[in-house]
Amino acid sequence: MPVIVLEAKDFTSPLFLVRTLEVLTTCTAFSLVASVEHSNGTWNRTFRIFCMFIWCFFFTITLLIHILSIIQFHSLIRVSWKNLTMTVAVLGALMTFSTSVIFPWMVMDHKGELPRPVAAAVASGLTFLAYTSESIVLRTQAHEQRGYMSTMPGLLKIIQLWGGCMIIPPVVEMVHELLNGVAWQLSVSGVSYGVCILMSLITLVVILGDFAGRCLLPFDRFLAGFSLIGVLLYMLATVICFTKILQLNENKNPITQQLVIMETVISSITLLAYTVDLAFSIKLLCDRGRM
Repeated sequence: MPVIVLEAKDFTSPLFLVRTLEVLTTCTAFSLVASVEHSNGTWNRTFRIFCMFIWCFFFTITLLIHILSIIQFHSLIRVSWKNLTMTVAVLGALMTFSTSVIFPWMVMDHKGELPRPVAAAVASGLTFLAYTSESIVLRTQAHEQRGYMSTMPGLLKIIQLWGGCMIIPPVVEMVHELLNGVAWQLSVSGVSYGVCILMSLITLVVILGDFAGRCLLPFDRFLAGFSLIGVLLYMLATVICFTKILQLNENKNPITQQLVIMETVISSITLLAYTVDLAFSIKLLCDRGRM
């Protein structure tokens, strides 16, 4: 199949412009942060590495999508392109929004502000706006150009994956803190989060690879089962989080308090996403059962 290059008018299309902005802003953000000397403790280092990874990861995958779109090579890849682009856009918006909050809050040194960290925070905010704009553009395309990830259940699965990714830094930090009396809580929560992340990744691979027809179970039952397991595991994790909040009076460490609150908020949002997704799955199964 010959490679077809876009026409001149396509280089001024909304998708081309927002993806170009995404590549520029993510590159700017991690380049500025990488150029700043960092000598703080483990607390800041973990979240700094997390923010750097997010910027670098989305810079790489967005640049790849941008290039493949320009040379029209994506039709040769055995991936659901419309689901891939929507997943990257929505997940990129969620993750860069998170870094736009985490980086100024937990990584930047507020006692001695430097221009480069401030510029990196601004670049991260612009990246969030760019990915949000791309999500809106993709959602407004014709129905035949939109995939499963553009539907409400698909968007909920992206939120579930976001929650699983965002829960990693606070859990890692709490493990480093070795909080007294909550070792079992960290173990149970960690296993619950790990299983849910694995399920989210399996679901994403099945959808992006168009493997739904090869599943041993019908795909709708497969998704309903994963949603039910996710609800149960996140219910357990959320209860543990609120138990930790009740124990904060015994621990006056402000870092610990911030970590527990962050974990509780993310866990609650993800539990809500799993619950709504389970409701959609049950409704779909009931509708098909009546046919």
